[in-house]
Parts: sequence; structure tokens; C-alpha cells
Amino acid sequence: MFLQAVALKQALTPEFKAYQYQVLSNCRAMANALINHGYKIVTGGSDNHLILLDLRPNGTDGGRAEKVLEAAAIACNKNTCPGDKSALRPSGLRFGSPALTSRGMVEDDFRKVAEFIHRGIQVTLDIQASLQPKATLKEFKEALAGEGKHQERVAELRGRWRLSLGVPHAWSGGTLKTRFQDEMFSCHLPHHHTS
Repeated sequence: MFLQAVALKQALTPEFKAYQYQVLSNCRAMANALINHGYKIVTGGSDNHLILLDLRPNGTDGGRAEKVLEAAAIACNKNTCPGDKSALRPSGLRFGSPALTSRGMVEDDFRKVAEFIHRGIQVTLDIQASLQPKATLKEFKEALAGEGKHQERVAELRGRWRLSLGVPHAWSGGTLKTRFQDEMFSCHLPHHHTS
């Protein structure tokens, strides 16, 4: 009961209202960027914190795209869309904006996120094109995990995605270097010696 009271009190603060506004604004920016890349959003846009892409017009499905984006460390969920014949092969891919908004990202950042999603879906389509038309999800995952250009593209996408988020990418002596939105920051950390 106490925690509910604390949560309700926080929800009334100007900071929380600003955060919620930013969540919605970020989601709209990402939705518009995805539409500009030629993707169909089930609702035509976003009035909340979620986006559901229908990938049928693009020639793929949510399960395959989810596997590629997951391998690139981009969080999403496969999801059924209206008209799907089976929940075992959902055509949708769902994204949300709260987590990255909590990291301080704004609309321009979410347009970049949409670009990463687009690149991941392009890798998905390229893998599909390299397989037989009726290839199973298992065969798709094997092609994704195999050595070669697909794995290299996913690794490059994952690396660029992590850099855009400010995930640590290099050690230099006792300095951890990270990249966030095209700026380099350094953090000096003490050396820990293990015996």
C-alpha cells in the first residue's frame, strides 16, 4: 500500500508528466521514421508507447525479424496482427519507447533507432532471399547463426547499436571509453586485481 502511494505521488510530479510526454513524442517520432522507410504500422501511427509493425507487405514476418534484431541486441517482440492465419507465424513486430526514453533519448535518437530497426529488417530479407522460398524458421536461424556475410552484418549492426546507446566499447589503461550520440566520454575506473 505504501509503495502504491509513493508511485501515485510521483505520477503527479511535473518530472513524471514530462517523462510521459517524452515517451509519447519519442514513439511518434519512431513510428513516423518507420513509415518513411516503407513499413506499415497496424494503427497507422502511435498514440501511446507502443508500435506494432505489420511486416507482410515487406515480405517477411515477426519471428524472423525478431531473431535478427535479437542477435543485434535490439529488443522487440514478435506479435500477431489482424488477419494472421496462425499465431505460430506472426506477421507483426512490436516496439516500445519507455526504456530508451528512461536513458535520456529524445526524438532524434528514436529516428536513429528506426534506422537500426530498418537495417535489421533488411538483413532479415537478405537472409530469406538466400534460402529456399519455403524455408522454415529453423533453417532461417541456422543461416543467421552461420559464418558469412549475414553474421558479419549482424555483428556490425550490433556494434553500431551499442555505440549509439553508450555501451562500453574500449579499455585504455584504467580508462573505460564509451560512445554516446557521436561524443566520446571517458570514465576512470580503479584497477581490480584478482589473485
